[in-house]
Amino acid sequence: MPPTSPPIANAQEISKAFGANPLFQNVSFTISDGDRIGLIGPNGSGKSTLLRILAGDVAPDSGEVSLRKRTRLACVEQDSRFDPEATVRSVIESALDRAGVSGTERGARFAETLGRAGFENVETRAAELSGGWQKRLAIVEALVQHPDILLLDEPTNHLDLPGITWLEDLLEQAAFASVIVSHDRYFLENVTTAMVELNRIYPEGSLRVQGNYSTFLEKKEEFLHAQSKRHEALENLVHGEIEWLRRGAKARTRKSKARISKAGDLMGELADLNARTRTATAQIDFSATDRKTKRLIELQDVACEMGAKTLFENLNFILTAGMRVGLVGPNGSGKTTLLRLLQGDLSPTEGEIRRADWLRIVYFDQTRTLDPDVTLRRALAPDGDSVIYRDRVIHVAGWAARFLFTGEQLSQPVGRLSGGERARVLIAQLMLQPADILLLDEPTNDLDIPTLEILEESLIDFPGSLVLVTHDRYMLDRVSTIVLGLNGKGGANTFADYAQWEQWQAQRSKADAALAPISPMQSGSTSSTTKKKLSYLEAREYATIEQRVEDAEMLVQAKRAELEDPDNATDASRLVTAQSELDAAQEALDALYERWAELEKKNG
Repeated sequence: MPPTSPPIANAQEISKAFGANPLFQNVSFTISDGDRIGLIGPNGSGKSTLLRILAGDVAPDSGEVSLRKRTRLACVEQDSRFDPEATVRSVIESALDRAGVSGTERGARFAETLGRAGFENVETRAAELSGGWQKRLAIVEALVQHPDILLLDEPTNHLDLPGITWLEDLLEQAAFASVIVSHDRYFLENVTTAMVELNRIYPEGSLRVQGNYSTFLEKKEEFLHAQSKRHEALENLVHGEIEWLRRGAKARTRKSKARISKAGDLMGELADLNARTRTATAQIDFSATDRKTKRLIELQDVACEMGAKTLFENLNFILTAGMRVGLVGPNGSGKTTLLRLLQGDLSPTEGEIRRADWLRIVYFDQTRTLDPDVTLRRALAPDGDSVIYRDRVIHVAGWAARFLFTGEQLSQPVGRLSGGERARVLIAQLMLQPADILLLDEPTNDLDIPTLEILEESLIDFPGSLVLVTHDRYMLDRVSTIVLGLNGKGGANTFADYAQWEQWQAQRSKADAALAPISPMQSGSTSSTTKKKLSYLEAREYATIEQRVEDAEMLVQAKRAELEDPDNATDASRLVTAQSELDAAQEALDALYERWAELEKKNG
């Protein structure tokens, strides 16, 4: 076998603690050429701190990190912050300066990297970009420096789903190695070549598995099963040794002394194993009201404009009891705006929104602002030392324990909590409010994977209705029963699931590409032949008619489903409207089929 090259980075037995609380101890970590390492672990396990130690921004308490000579590292933090006066251009120019890039290579890197990331106006101020585009800019800022290792801390936070796909493609094709802290399970599944979990349940403080996320889950299950067997065997051994000691063994002989020493060692090992495997999970369970009304919110011909941009128009949608809606769309398409319309914080530009009487809506805002100076005790129980949950009085210490907080943390200011811990505080606040509808705007940011799984189960079991905005495709697939997609160009459609939405998006992209002007260099024999038989306008129409027919078919199916909805059976006016809309949709589809046949015939 050819000799393997040494790792780019090698961290040996590093430990880090804040105060008396150790984050991790004696963890070893290597990064080799081509590695794409997913780094996971419970909130507070030290993932972000480990990244900063690898980057050289934080010193470990013990151990050391060595890098191959001339290794370049770049780190993208969780929260992207830019100077208020900085533009996209100046951010990238500064990054090129730091990397010492000049001459023709500077211009090539600038144009290529920004172009692939989708930036069109480089004079836009960075601070005025949406959260998703600020995240893209932070990633591009790192990329133009041509790092050997790219460190990414929750890179999918704030990215929309197209942005996540862009990042997946970028990392899969990259020549550099990467270490990625993420809770996005589909992202980890698609990108990683190795997984590392920081967790005290492992004897070495971490478990590393070659392969993607699903491979890691298999190997972790095998490890935990073996550890469970060892735990059981150790308990039996310790029980036997204790019985021997109780029978009054006298430590007179060398053999007796050795056995007593061995019993002590076994008890120490068992205590260590018990301490490592004692885990807790957050108890998340939202409260629903006893409402019996089926139709909760109805949107009729709703349109919303922001400035000169139409976010969506002609939106007709009924939110019924028990419906779990996944709301998707690119950044800037109006997802948060639609949630605020449902909440009643905004009014539509056109159309009408009707809500059931005395509707109770609980809104999880993605900005998630908590006063950093308020103590955890006051944040969890603002009116005293207890809370009322489902008509039961619970002391604040017990309520805190449900969300994995200790009694010692109650006096800490919220500002000292991690992002995931602050997210759990906000979920705790929401759980105290009985709801007919939950409106959740990116609730998954900063949550660790075990807490995400508990949140998913809670949302699935929640008997009320919910509208969920999330970039977590795994959660979308598990939780939502219907997907409402905003295309960012004023359109909105409903879909059975996220996969159907993706397929529709791909088809729309092809249609848009077909409508784009064809340059002489692009036009081949096929387009030339078409132009001879069809006029310019007819050729453009012919290029998109198949997609238009598919869209019309989907509309007919949707209108037929509305007509057959049992909720409409007792509403005569709604039945008449639904039948009229179905007839109109069918007529439009028939006309498209006729036109398609005409163009096919003319094209020969």
